[in-house]
Amino acid sequence: MRKRLNALTIAALSLSLAACSGNTTAESTAGTEATAQSEEETTAEAGAEVEAGKIYSGTVSAVSAESITVSTEDNGEVEIALTENTVFSRSGGGMQGSGASDSTSEGKAPDGERPEGGQNNGADGGESRAQGMPDGQTPPEMSEGNGGAVGGARSEGAGENGSQDGQTPPEMPEGNGGAGGGARPEEAGENGNQDGQTPPEKPEGESGAAGAGEGASQSEASMIGSEAGGMEQETLTYEAVSVGDQVSVVAGDDGTAISVAISGGDMGMGMPGGGPGGQSQGVESYSSANEYTEDTELSSTTLSSTGTDENAVLVQTDGVTVSLDNVTINRVSEDSTGGDNSSFYGVGAAALVTDGTLDISNSLITSDAKGGAGVFAYGDGVAYVSDTVINTEKDTSGGIHVAGGGTLYAWDLTVDTDGESSAAIRSDRGSGTMVVDGGAYVSNGTGSPAVYSTADISINDATLTANNSEAICIEGLNTIRLFDCDLSGNMKDQDQNDCTWNVILYQSMSGDSEVGNSTFEMVGGTLKAGNGGMFYTTNTESTFIISGVDITNADDSEFLLKVTGNSNQRGWGSSGANGADCNFTAADQVLEGDIIWDSISTLDFYLTGESKLTGAVINDESNAGNGGNGYANINISEGSTWIVTGDSTLTTLMNAGTITDAEGKTVSIVGTDGTVYVDGDSEYTITVSSYGTDPDMSGASSVDSWSTFEAEKI
Repeated sequence: MRKRLNALTIAALSLSLAACSGNTTAESTAGTEATAQSEEETTAEAGAEVEAGKIYSGTVSAVSAESITVSTEDNGEVEIALTENTVFSRSGGGMQGSGASDSTSEGKAPDGERPEGGQNNGADGGESRAQGMPDGQTPPEMSEGNGGAVGGARSEGAGENGSQDGQTPPEMPEGNGGAGGGARPEEAGENGNQDGQTPPEKPEGESGAAGAGEGASQSEASMIGSEAGGMEQETLTYEAVSVGDQVSVVAGDDGTAISVAISGGDMGMGMPGGGPGGQSQGVESYSSANEYTEDTELSSTTLSSTGTDENAVLVQTDGVTVSLDNVTINRVSEDSTGGDNSSFYGVGAAALVTDGTLDISNSLITSDAKGGAGVFAYGDGVAYVSDTVINTEKDTSGGIHVAGGGTLYAWDLTVDTDGESSAAIRSDRGSGTMVVDGGAYVSNGTGSPAVYSTADISINDATLTANNSEAICIEGLNTIRLFDCDLSGNMKDQDQNDCTWNVILYQSMSGDSEVGNSTFEMVGGTLKAGNGGMFYTTNTESTFIISGVDITNADDSEFLLKVTGNSNQRGWGSSGANGADCNFTAADQVLEGDIIWDSISTLDFYLTGESKLTGAVINDESNAGNGGNGYANINISEGSTWIVTGDSTLTTLMNAGTITDAEGKTVSIVGTDGTVYVDGDSEYTITVSSYGTDPDMSGASSVDSWSTFEAEKI
């Protein structure tokens, strides 16, 4: 369905691996011992030639305006040529956006959460929607005794621990059990991450090592950016790189460096909100007040933790099932640091499962420590949480959280978070799967969306509120699906942002998500913006599916949909080449507001069923640099209506429905070559390159059903 490959894929890959410099996929280099090897082997391992599309992560041993030499664990010393088009960025800052703010991501995140470990980047799926529970299947019951990991084969893009497309998550067995094991798609990462995303390495003793993502062409690198909100990002050159720095370099097709991501530096740029956090160095082991290494059932007790970066509850043993009912879990620490180790691995979370299964029901979880997420599922860990209240106070402390391929199922939770970069429903590097049914989720901090996605997240019949951030932030190849939810956001205006939004799909270049298509689907329910425009996508491929939603725009709404490049103040791609490729489907949907696009972006917009759009279509080249070959195509099916509120400019208009102004007058449709397709009596004119009355709706997305992802409450 894409007319061209997204140019936003590569720079993000480099940044996403900057904090995990050991995750290269290149073959090991030869040393002095290579003399005993065959000539062919020696040549392959010499490391002299740069392989197109590879990501080289390691320590800088030399750097100049012409080249950078990186000492890698697997490739030895590799010298990669630099060009004037090489993009330099720094990872390790927090996300800063008008809303969320996790402060250690590489790119600047949108107002939503910024994944720590890169600049502050916030927003966040490819066309695949495979990570939820499929077709109404229920999680398999946990067998008596110990079980394995979550079961059920899943559809493409699903991680090892989540089920989808008809697959059911493992049911928790009566008594002790493990998660069911099941086949997973070839694309899935080792720890259950989706669409091939590579989770960060697990601490010593745990399964699932991080791997490097695939490289991309140089043109693809330009569109990647960092999370959506955050501090202003400096423009970097090779002079920002020093010998001894840890970097990740993406090589283009010609062997030159597309991008160089420098690890470290608290730039507060990734997520939309931006905020606190620290650079991730990875973790070798966890510290906990209560670790369970065998099947355990506890009820009516209190489990507390006051240690620095300590877990109150820890489950990291394969096959073990821990069931906690009617318990109180308290996590308090003034000395905990939060940062990337908390966001990526769950260090300091109140309850953490990295392997085995953790079931929490009818309980109270409180956290007053930086990095103190309520319940965190990482790697092969599976969490089931039901009828529980979760309150977190400090920064980088989400309510429920997955990363590294973890899986979490939630039913009827009451979640409230107060810190920055503390989305009520949160995910981070390495992806994962979350299925949420019922409950109320509120975030109060800046840079803290109601839902921040670098994972596959499906939510039904829940109230989702962000009081000081955008409502939704999706970064890269990840997905959020909402069914009959009440969603609201209230992002604040910030100078470093080109605009203010309520829902953002983007690529921050923080390295917290695989580059690819971001997907936001909302079916039924309500959507409200307290400030700014409604839907914004930049520096990524994106898909929106909106059906039967009662939408309330902000009083000062700037747009309904904005599909453009950005000024790169947040580090989201390269200015003039960081547009978006967007597919937007409105199915039986009422929409109001302007659509803004530019020539470095592409937009395929579909009005299907009995949809109605009231607004204008505006071509705005302010962030398009020298321009490009982008387009905006609108397809209107029979039964749908466009009420035009201003002169409009688009590329192709295919209309089988009705087009008038607010007074019912016919709007003129005129070609850029002067051809008059429709001679109207309205004051408004639509200017097009081509026009027709037989729209091709094959590119429109279909609407999903909650039953496809629903998990039966255990």
